[in-house]
Amino acid sequence: MAKKIALLFAGQGAQSVGMGRDLAAHHPAAGELFQHADQILGRSLSGIAWNGPLEELTKTSNCQPALYVHGLACLAALRGVAGDFAIEAAAGLSLGEWTAHAAAGTFGFATGLKLVETRGRLMDAACAATAGAMAAMIGADENSVRALAAATDVDVANINAPGQIVISGEASKVEMAVSLAKEHGIRRATLLNVAGAYHSRLMNSAYEQLEEPLLEAELSAPRFAVMSNVTGGVVETLPEIRTALQDQVTSTVRWSDCLEALLVRGCDFFIELGPGEVLAGLLRRTRKDAEVISVSDPASVHACAEKLRER
Repeated sequence: MAKKIALLFAGQGAQSVGMGRDLAAHHPAAGELFQHADQILGRSLSGIAWNGPLEELTKTSNCQPALYVHGLACLAALRGVAGDFAIEAAAGLSLGEWTAHAAAGTFGFATGLKLVETRGRLMDAACAATAGAMAAMIGADENSVRALAAATDVDVANINAPGQIVISGEASKVEMAVSLAKEHGIRRATLLNVAGAYHSRLMNSAYEQLEEPLLEAELSAPRFAVMSNVTGGVVETLPEIRTALQDQVTSTVRWSDCLEALLVRGCDFFIELGPGEVLAGLLRRTRKDAEVISVSDPASVHACAEKLRER
């Protein structure tokens, strides 16, 4: 019986210098996307992704479009080797949700790239204007973390997997939350190396300024289901999609719920598209026996194509 395929697209933090270079060299469809992105943006995004330096690639305004292009380049390369294959649904972590919508045809490559660059630039500005921080809470349930967040006036940014939740907010308040974590029954709390307080109220300026570009962008009904980080379920109508993508900037990323929703739909073969294997790891924490393969370079493209032929 054919498996139901779900695509998973990487989010900020997965980036690495060199991502996409071998892919573009070996797969013309992937190379064309990077070339097209450079033309659309009027700068060498491919040069930053392939050659760094890491500090430049890590800037939100570079990182988000680079991950968007790389995720779609991975998919283009895979389709080039494996041919067309049916997709049941897709989800992406934060920025990855935008890549998932591009893959589903909600917006075209160029429209999505411009939106993502705008999102990154606005979030960069919000980071610069605020003193924000984030911290991972390991070995904690959502209620404990929400109680800690309320006590220290910070926000819950990500619910990534069972026992892995991230908080976000003013740096001094996040540091206080880290120091109080054990009192709330949280096994370990660690400050994250990030530029600011993503998915918190400190991103409000980015949230407000994203509304107009999203309203002006041409959107179409997705060809397959795309999960919303905000709701943890499918968003279908164009107004719902616009609202979900805007709300996502300041809202909790309910990644664990997105994965559960994909599993409930019957998805049983997951393809992670993007650098690293973070999403594969989070999926295995959610469902130990989940069949998942990470695709980021020519070798993993061919390995995934082999798996698809076995279906």
